[in-house]
Amino acid sequence: MDFHLVPRGTDRNYTGFFTKTIVYTGTLVIFLASFGLTVSSIVIPKWVSYHSEKPDIHYSYGLHRRCSSLTDTCESFPQREDCHGEDRYFCSMWRSVGFLVSFAVVLQGISIVTYLVILSGGKRLRENGWSFLSLMVGLSAIVQAAGMSIVAYLFDNEDRFFVGWQLDQSWILCTISWCLSVFCAGTVIVAARVLPSEGGYELIPDHDEFQVT
Repeated sequence: MDFHLVPRGTDRNYTGFFTKTIVYTGTLVIFLASFGLTVSSIVIPKWVSYHSEKPDIHYSYGLHRRCSSLTDTCESFPQREDCHGEDRYFCSMWRSVGFLVSFAVVLQGISIVTYLVILSGGKRLRENGWSFLSLMVGLSAIVQAAGMSIVAYLFDNEDRFFVGWQLDQSWILCTISWCLSVFCAGTVIVAARVLPSEGGYELIPDHDEFQVT
């Protein structure tokens, strides 16, 4: 009995399966790092900070807390008394940043679940799930970038941030996070469009051998 190698049907793919699985798995690991950076940027109250050596004073703003070395404590921010008169605009913008970054965490959580569903699913999910996944990852990056940009705008335009203040650790973490998210979304999109669809080869018998000559 003679056998020939022929392409498998579109519903069965060996090579494509592992190639796209590697892409999804690799970007998931990177995206988990991005998720961790986003959470850290919320927890660490160092979006904008001021440090003076003489006297030794450190003051910092987080999304939901502000800290001072004078009292060696952190307190909730912004509070109601911080949002009167001309400060209302700043408070409104700062609260918007807190909402945006928190919303980005929600979008990232949805993205992680989508990753897991795609990786645990079959070929159809691996072939078609990239569109929703890249959308969620991309949206999380856009939301984070918006929040980061607002903080940068306030830093450049608010009188309270005079010489000596600087964008600090949490702002940098957020920036790195959304850049990683953009990379993940772009990689998933490119892989979906460039990598071959699932296919492979299987042995089928040569029926000519059974014909009577």
